[in-house]
Amino acid sequence: MLAVGFPALAFATNCYVVAPAEGEECLVVDPGIGVEARLAEVLAEHRLRPAAVLLTHGHVDHVYAVTPVCQAHGVPAAVHADDAYRLADPLASLEPALVAMLEQQFGTRAAWQEPADLVRLTDGSRIELAGLTVDVLHAPGHTEGSVMFALPTVPAEVEASATVLSGDVLFAGSIGRTDLAGGDPDAMARSLTGKVLPMADDTLVLPGHGPSTTIGRERWSNPFLRQLAPSA
Repeated sequence: MLAVGFPALAFATNCYVVAPAEGEECLVVDPGIGVEARLAEVLAEHRLRPAAVLLTHGHVDHVYAVTPVCQAHGVPAAVHADDAYRLADPLASLEPALVAMLEQQFGTRAAWQEPADLVRLTDGSRIELAGLTVDVLHAPGHTEGSVMFALPTVPAEVEASATVLSGDVLFAGSIGRTDLAGGDPDAMARSLTGKVLPMADDTLVLPGHGPSTTIGRERWSNPFLRQLAPSA
């Protein structure tokens, strides 16, 4: 499997491109703010053709470029049903000062258009696209519709048994915040206990922000996981 990740121009949100190999169809995960140029470079470098855009949740820093990317390649976007409402206008949840900062940084007016072709995902659903099999794991807590995308394959250069794109559920050394609108610390605890901790230690974690890690590394060192599994 080929997996290429790079940070967006704002909030250091990781955008990922996942494919069976170079020269194949691919999935684009979480195209955030200002990723279009770098995404085009990655697609050209590896001769990839997007088949769909997957969204781990509906926060603006993970979805800002979803419609331009979908329109450019004629592909659908997919988000959990419980976060679909956020795509009506994710800019509406931002403070005016933050919108003004984005406009100043990028030199254009912040604008939003909802994806025309939107697939609503559910827990346990399986996506079979671009020669990949992706299982949807609903893991609310950061938002109501936060999900992780689990694949039984790994990048060629990585020694692991599986891959999970964890969005803002799990980071290296931390977890997603639960104090924003739609966040729920109790739901996050249930997601970590029921969806994250059962994963194999040698599962590669590609998070929504920051460096990659493994479930085993987080199980032993992440304080949020350790307090849920103190015997680990």
